[in-house]
Amino acid sequence: MSSDTHQVGPGVRLRPAALADAGSLAESLTRSRTYMRPWEPVRPDTFYTEEGQRERLAGVLADRDAGRVMPWVLCDAQDRAIGAFNLNGVVLGPFRSAALGYWVDVDFAGRGLATAAVRLICELARDELRLHRIEAGTVLENAASQRVLAKCGFEEFGLAPRYLHIDGEWRDHRLFQRILHDGPVTGEPAGSGA
Repeated sequence: MSSDTHQVGPGVRLRPAALADAGSLAESLTRSRTYMRPWEPVRPDTFYTEEGQRERLAGVLADRDAGRVMPWVLCDAQDRAIGAFNLNGVVLGPFRSAALGYWVDVDFAGRGLATAAVRLICELARDELRLHRIEAGTVLENAASQRVLAKCGFEEFGLAPRYLHIDGEWRDHRLFQRILHDGPVTGEPAGSGA
């Protein structure tokens, strides 16, 4: 996957995640903790520390190196992480699919940054990973995330009862997908190891 940095808004860029992002991710997550509570699993306090984020990132980067995850961070003008976007569970072969997850810092929410980043990730997934589709799920009440997905060409395709344990309980989710292309499978992307 491209190691490029991409502008997604005034002074805001999307770039591949790095271990060095642990500190700014911890700060952003701590600042946004209450805001994101209705959409997130209950996390231990250590998740919101630099060490907790360093451990989490080490696992994510190992999964990236194995071709299972593609992680990016949204960065401000000082290159501090203010959000994260992941393609999780990347499957190649005849399925060619992944699941999208993302969040944006409370201080940067509502500016169209998630929409711009999701559009870009869809392009990268189609052109570089050669994925056929991306799926995403939201709790029923997350209208803001549903708007982002709709603006980016995702269509609702189902309802998953008690899908994920979010904010302390099993929550129903709306499921969305975007078909990126209907072309033939022409081999694995370079460096995929598949």
